[in-house]
Amino acid sequence: MKLARTFGELKKSGYQSRSIKEEIRENLIRKLKTGHDTFSGILGYEDSVIPDTERALLSRHNILFLGLRGQAKTRMARQMISLLDEQIPFVTGSEINDDPFHPISRYAKDMLAKMGDDTPISWLPADERYGEKLATPDVSVADLIGDIDPVKAANLKLSFADEGVIHYGIIPRSNRCIFVINELPDLQARIQVALFNILQEGDIQIRGFKLRMPLDILFVFTANPEDYTNRGAIVTPLKDRIESQILTHYPKSVETALAITEQEAHIHKEQKDRIRMSDLVKRLIEQVAFEARGSEYVDQKSGVSARLTISAAENAHSAAERRAILNKEKETQIWISDLTGIIPSITGKIELVYEGEQEGPYQVSFNLLEKSIRTLFTQYFPNPDALKKRKGKEGAQSDNPFRSIITWFDKGNHLNIFFNTKDEDKVRLLYTVDGLHALVKRYFPQANEMETAMLMEFVLHGLASFSLISKKVLDAKIEFKDLMGSMINLGGSDRDEEATEDDFN
Repeated sequence: MKLARTFGELKKSGYQSRSIKEEIRENLIRKLKTGHDTFSGILGYEDSVIPDTERALLSRHNILFLGLRGQAKTRMARQMISLLDEQIPFVTGSEINDDPFHPISRYAKDMLAKMGDDTPISWLPADERYGEKLATPDVSVADLIGDIDPVKAANLKLSFADEGVIHYGIIPRSNRCIFVINELPDLQARIQVALFNILQEGDIQIRGFKLRMPLDILFVFTANPEDYTNRGAIVTPLKDRIESQILTHYPKSVETALAITEQEAHIHKEQKDRIRMSDLVKRLIEQVAFEARGSEYVDQKSGVSARLTISAAENAHSAAERRAILNKEKETQIWISDLTGIIPSITGKIELVYEGEQEGPYQVSFNLLEKSIRTLFTQYFPNPDALKKRKGKEGAQSDNPFRSIITWFDKGNHLNIFFNTKDEDKVRLLYTVDGLHALVKRYFPQANEMETAMLMEFVLHGLASFSLISKKVLDAKIEFKDLMGSMINLGGSDRDEEATEDDFN
């Protein structure tokens, strides 16, 4: 379709001017009728945030997304671009995208008065109709609304009272667009006050000169509840003018969290081709975030972003890749021991309370990983705590599936798994533990050799998390011992009956 280049051509084409909120409303209705996704790739919000947002847009409301970090607030706002028309006409040269049928700037009004139907028209594509500003304490009214430009006044020989000397801020320049202010409470209260009339009456005031500019903008704000007490607050009159406040949330199920990480993690193609990641390892990584969101050491007001598991999944692949490169292996899998490589992904994604600071970020992160192993262990193997409760009952010891493994360690045997151990050597190491292979095959008879070996390693980590054997993470290895011997540590040689990779070299 040929686009109109003058105001006269635009009128002849039958183009109907609409406000942005009407435009989004009509396009949303069309998508809902045809069954198209309105917010694609936003997982876990299908029955909560997305319906709330759709209702707000149908009501032509400005929106506040309120939630902890990493809850796709900004992503929800950016996807609203898909609800805009492909392009809209505006008066060529207008700084604020003036609608030729409803001009509001002095420039556009003068141009239309002077040239009439010959007024040149340009077209603004949808992806240029989105503005975003991160609220920071140093943001000024001039940044958002505008100010008098003395250079422009001097060049045009106009007085400061003339509208032509205004340098428009980011909000007027977002006329007929979606405008997002992220972290709204970080704006100083006096700056928030400047938004009152824009939201309600459409007035802006610059240097004492009141201008009537009914801006056509869909405002979307984001805020973290923590900000209300720690860094600032949304002033009450401004909250009152934001018609819909929508609460966001973290994934409510592990399945949803898995899908989000799978979608968002940027795994290099070479890593995908070279490294296998089992469902168990994926779930262990996701469980870390769930454990953190309930940990007494983690500040729950700050939240635990979904970015934790995304970066952890990427680091887990890189840990396995590095090991494979050092060992000159063409392919490998992510072992449980490789998950020590995700600790840096955890330490930077959690805010600690005082008790957590006393423990230290590394120790808290390591404990979260251990709790993740403990939680998932009972989903794959019998619960050791339940077996402990049966102790003393007739036949309880003979029914304990872990008895031969624990006994092997109780006899003084040690197992050292070095982080850079070759896959074949690690498999042989694991087979030295009495009853370990038989236990895994009892519960997972269909697992192949590498899956079985990974589950064998998981059993050792699981038993250590239930304090049935000892586990010590050192710089280059993970050391498994019997629990009592580790606690007493009489100073005897650790090499007496120790199985390590050196035994196979």
